Amino acid sequence: MMPFYAGVLQGDALFGQKEFRRSLSMYKQALQLCKIIPKQTTVSRSSLSTSARSSSPNNMNISAINENEVKFKITLCYCALCENRAALAEIEGIPSKARTLRMNLTIGKLYRISRHNRAAISCYKDCLRHCPYVLEAITALAELGVSSKEIVALFPQTPNRGRTPFEHLDNTRWLHRYVEAQCCIASNDYKGGLEHFSDLLQRFPNNVHILLEIAKIEAIIGRTEEAIMNFEKVRSIDPFVMTYMDEYALLLNLKSDHSKLNKLVYDLLNIDPARAEAFVASSLLWERKDERRALAYAEKSIRIDDRHILGHITKGRLFLSLNRPDTAVTAFRAALELRPDLRSYQGLVRSYLALSKIKEALYTAREAMKIMPQSAKALKLVGDVHASNSSGRDKARKFYESSLRLEPGYLDAALALAELHVVEGRTKDAVCLLEKYIKDCADDSLHTKLAQVFAATNMLSEALSHYQAALRINPQNNAAKKGLERLEKQMKGIDPDAPDEDEENEVEDAEADPEDNDLL
Repeated sequence: MMPFYAGVLQGDALFGQKEFRRSLSMYKQALQLCKIIPKQTTVSRSSLSTSARSSSPNNMNISAINENEVKFKITLCYCALCENRAALAEIEGIPSKARTLRMNLTIGKLYRISRHNRAAISCYKDCLRHCPYVLEAITALAELGVSSKEIVALFPQTPNRGRTPFEHLDNTRWLHRYVEAQCCIASNDYKGGLEHFSDLLQRFPNNVHILLEIAKIEAIIGRTEEAIMNFEKVRSIDPFVMTYMDEYALLLNLKSDHSKLNKLVYDLLNIDPARAEAFVASSLLWERKDERRALAYAEKSIRIDDRHILGHITKGRLFLSLNRPDTAVTAFRAALELRPDLRSYQGLVRSYLALSKIKEALYTAREAMKIMPQSAKALKLVGDVHASNSSGRDKARKFYESSLRLEPGYLDAALALAELHVVEGRTKDAVCLLEKYIKDCADDSLHTKLAQVFAATNMLSEALSHYQAALRINPQNNAAKKGLERLEKQMKGIDPDAPDEDEENEVEDAEADPEDNDLL
């Protein structure tokens, strides 16, 4: 048996060095030896019980290594090489009764990747029967459409030894609440999920996992400031956390807080440069400086983890900004195939509108509304499609108003409705709407929009006041900066659309003799 164990140990060493092909070869050789050696010789394992622990992916004692464990090690090699079909074929060779908790989790993931959802559900259920505290299995079952009642029914109902039934009930109540929270999120009921996680946070104050879930929900529903605060709280508790840090990077990018974003990217690359989150964050950092470099980082994040949704969304956004909406459609579709996400629907609608595919855009927006019937953002998305066509503006207005009734503080819907008022010549309505929101919310985008409306109606001093207010709130607001530059030219009596002297000189240089250009 010694050659068998030596082969497994060498495979473990190679796996630890990330030489997965060589590791795979050693495990297969060891497995062949295991099959050749007569079963009687397995008695000799007991003599090896005092040996050191293995550094294998499964971290087992040498004495405990058997044929099924070697098959699992082979599966992990295939997973590391992204050869999921081969991994699934290998792990399916392990009898279901012989599978450990980790094996069941792995085969569940592989079934999900290959879209065998029923088989995946069965494996995740086995995980929870084995141990009800496998939160990863709870989340997966919720995402696969299993109801909270069905998940809770998998938990053992008998109290632990030495505990009263009341203590057992109190101990499992939080777990039931966690199941409810994940099922709410899976069904796009973000408000319900947020309520459940907020209750759990009272039970477990400063719990990093719960704070991250809350921050992610807040980011999705547009509570940007609260989400940023919770992400920062997580980093103060655990500065080495990587989970959802690309979501935090996205918020910093939206707020144009480049100094914090730069620091975050530096930290993430130092913590673990092999995680997709680090490269999504890097992509967001470079988005405004060098779009092609940003795209390369987004694609690298997908190579690391092709099931990382924000990687696909970021890639789609970059293709849109590079005026490649047809390729953006593919990226957003890839994100939606992994899980319905409002940001994927928003990107896909924008891509179709850029391609003048109004029917496809409307179908996509309606699909988002069906999946998220209580979402103000989904209603606004349908309104955006109607607003793109002059004949659909009445419908657009109704959808924007419905969105604001559902969520009165939704600024994007208010801005879209104000823009619609301006397009249809109802400037006073646009001003009244924006001023109403500015009273309740000091947001730079509201001030910028109101300044643009005033500038368009030649109310230059009012426009100046609001551009300055926008820049006081957010000095990095590019729309406010450009608007202020145009306004200052208008106030000086200069045509804001006339080219600057520098631009004229650039044109002259471009038209100069090629030889002069070579000399320059």
